[in-house]
Amino acid sequence: MNAQAPFLWGAATAGHQVEGNNVNADIWLLEQVRGTTFKEPSGDACDSLNRWEEDVALIAGMGLNAYRFSTEWSRIEPAPGRFSRASLNHYAAIAQRCRAQGVAPVVTLSHFTSPRWFAAQGGWENSEAPALFERFAAQVAQALGDSVTHVVTFNEPNLPLMGRWTATPISDPVRDGLDAMLAEAARVSGSDRFSVWVYSRGEDVALSHLLEGHHRARRAWKSVAPQARIGLSLAVPDVQAVSDDRGVEAYRRFAETPFFEAVGEDDFVGVQTYGRLRLAADRVVGSDEAAERTQSGDEYYPQALGAAVRHAHAATGRPVFVTENGLAASDDDQRRRYLSAALRSLDEARRGGTPVIGYLHWSLLDNFEWRRGYSQQFGLVSVDRRTFRRTPKASAGVYADLVAARR
Repeated sequence: MNAQAPFLWGAATAGHQVEGNNVNADIWLLEQVRGTTFKEPSGDACDSLNRWEEDVALIAGMGLNAYRFSTEWSRIEPAPGRFSRASLNHYAAIAQRCRAQGVAPVVTLSHFTSPRWFAAQGGWENSEAPALFERFAAQVAQALGDSVTHVVTFNEPNLPLMGRWTATPISDPVRDGLDAMLAEAARVSGSDRFSVWVYSRGEDVALSHLLEGHHRARRAWKSVAPQARIGLSLAVPDVQAVSDDRGVEAYRRFAETPFFEAVGEDDFVGVQTYGRLRLAADRVVGSDEAAERTQSGDEYYPQALGAAVRHAHAATGRPVFVTENGLAASDDDQRRRYLSAALRSLDEARRGGTPVIGYLHWSLLDNFEWRRGYSQQFGLVSVDRRTFRRTPKASAGVYADLVAARR
């Protein structure tokens, strides 16, 4: 990363979570089928497919200089080998508007979702998956390469593996619900192997294909736009040992090492931190019952960010880009306090010599949070579920002030 490049302060969204009616995506299908584990379907989401100009204006209005958004593969390639020029032009227009507003466009190629046809072919278990993803990445690079400054190939591909290692065994009713949902999706798609990475049980072949897809997408993008900075964003909690280091070492071998090894030639490693993970030798150790909780029931622990950033750099040697950090909060005062504390911990890591190129808050908008639906609020901006009117919260002003002070 050029030492003279400005630090990127921004906020993030993801296509499926904000655009609405992403009907060709695998997750959309799962939201609709019998046996779904989703609290509610995504539906119109935040209508950002039509209101994206308002979203870019919100970023610029807060004095931020970066906006992370994703290019929905299922819109761009709704059928195998058939690319939508209109969709490519749509995402190119977002990137160009960002640049015109003095905002760096940070593009995510895959933020959990894939086209239904891709999932019906076996998803990342399919031996052709890396080449298919490379073909998609090349199309996006041709359309957006001149405008985009930073590219994230995959969003948190280690998250299913992290959950598999750290979670207590999934109860039979929940597992049965997941299996029923995937089986019904396969039936609807005329496939016997509908496979969605976010529900993966961690098969080695799927992981190998996905990491190959990362490398091939990076090469495809660099061949078109070598000036762009390419990386992979990972879920990186502040992992802490309780009693001894065996649990931490086992966790990192499983949920971190393959991914950290994969970013050795990347321009940055993306870090996404929401709290800490306390591990004994063979189990997760919960936080104190008296600990402050977020809306999602997780421990309020904003200082996790600095530790996670230092660890990611030490493990990879790569500059760090905080591509997500935030919390679910119904009380915006908690978000205001969180922002101040999290950025203080980031300041300490930077002063200690950790190279950090940017910080993106999750999220810009109160959006669709996957299986949790619209029940939890991560946004700096609230969205009326009927009119889609955007209303910045007090935390948006606090964040803007914190950023201005650091400049």
